[in-house]
Amino acid sequence: MDKKFYLSRTDKKIAGVCGGIAEYFDVDPLLVRVLFLVGILEFGVGLFAYIILALLAPKKPQTW
Repeated sequence: MDKKFYLSRTDKKIAGVCGGIAEYFDVDPLLVRVLFLVGILEFGVGLFAYIILALLAPKKPQTW
C-alpha cells in the first residue's frame, strides 16, 4: 500500500500538520503537538518546519 502524507481535514487546530503527521504514523495527535511545541521552545526549528509543511503539503482528498 502506498502511504502518503496529507494535511488532516478533521483533526486540526491551525493547519492540520500535526493531525496529518499523527494519521501518517498512527500515533496520538497530542503527542505530535507536544513534540512540535518542544521543537519550537527548545530548538526554534519546530515553527519553521510547521510553516513549511503547512504551505507545501497537500490537503487530504475528500472521500464521498
